[in-house]
Amino acid sequence: MLVRTWLAASFALLATLPPLTFAQPSGAPSAQPAAQPSTQAPTATKPEGLPALDGEWIFLEDKTVDQPIERLGPPMSSKMWMRVDGEAVILNGHGSGHKDVRVAIDGTTTEIVEPNGRAARYTGSWKDGTFEYEVRFVSTADNTPVGAIHMIRRSFRMTPEGLIVRVSTEPTRGPEQVGLYRHAEDIPMPTPAKAVIADVAWISGAWVGTRSSGSSIEERWSPPLGGAMLAVSRSVNTSGRMNAFEYLRILEREGGLVYAAQPGGAKATEFVLTELGGENGVRRAVFENPRHDYPKRIVYELSAEGGLSATIGNMKGGTPRVFEFRREEAGK
Repeated sequence: MLVRTWLAASFALLATLPPLTFAQPSGAPSAQPAAQPSTQAPTATKPEGLPALDGEWIFLEDKTVDQPIERLGPPMSSKMWMRVDGEAVILNGHGSGHKDVRVAIDGTTTEIVEPNGRAARYTGSWKDGTFEYEVRFVSTADNTPVGAIHMIRRSFRMTPEGLIVRVSTEPTRGPEQVGLYRHAEDIPMPTPAKAVIADVAWISGAWVGTRSSGSSIEERWSPPLGGAMLAVSRSVNTSGRMNAFEYLRILEREGGLVYAAQPGGAKATEFVLTELGGENGVRRAVFENPRHDYPKRIVYELSAEGGLSATIGNMKGGTPRVFEFRREEAGK
């Protein structure tokens, strides 16, 4: 476990105590008040431009050169955090399996010893408006590189477009990956499509399916009523135990439709309807939320043969996940 060290505040407490005073003889000139020490703890210096890295960042777009569309995706986690602490950056969600890693920008190394007999060594720098760090994985026994990837290098640079993240590895696995990240509030939401709840009545019903792992999945949607449709989703593994559930809603709002998902009963994440249509007997509804880490896009399709599919993924490219359903037979 990484132990973070902080400056103790107790020294500052001593500085807040008032100086001792003594009664002055009658008629004696008053003594000038003693200079009071500062009651504020010194503030660590933050290099110019570095504080802009603060906050939660959401993946928006893959900008890797000549990347095939099926390989488009985030160069690191879809959502990650950074917090600037003086002349260091605290990392969380950076995909290395470690939380709250404090990386100094002066080239010193932060080492995390892992239970499996290896160490992760983080070394960072700040130069020309770019924060860069690398993490190397070595054996604690003899310092030799370990793992299929024994070094990851990441750089972060603020641009008018947002935060540009670059990632490379040793050994190299293809070209340097480049991704655009923004704070959620800086990502524009898509224009909603006009619709009413009756337009997606074809989603209603009891739908069941089987995943490639052999586990079952179901979605049970109520018919439209009161401007909304409600559903519960459940996954059951091959041993017959439920391993996931989700509450779902589609509801009317301001002339359009909103899809609200609550995996495990958590706080709802909302996606707005951006496309409604279909052709040749196929019906299609697309819901999007580019401010969400994953998924950003949910697509329901009803085939001409009567099968329902739900596809989740990023806004563009990558390898979406597809769930295929058939209508449950009556009495089952």
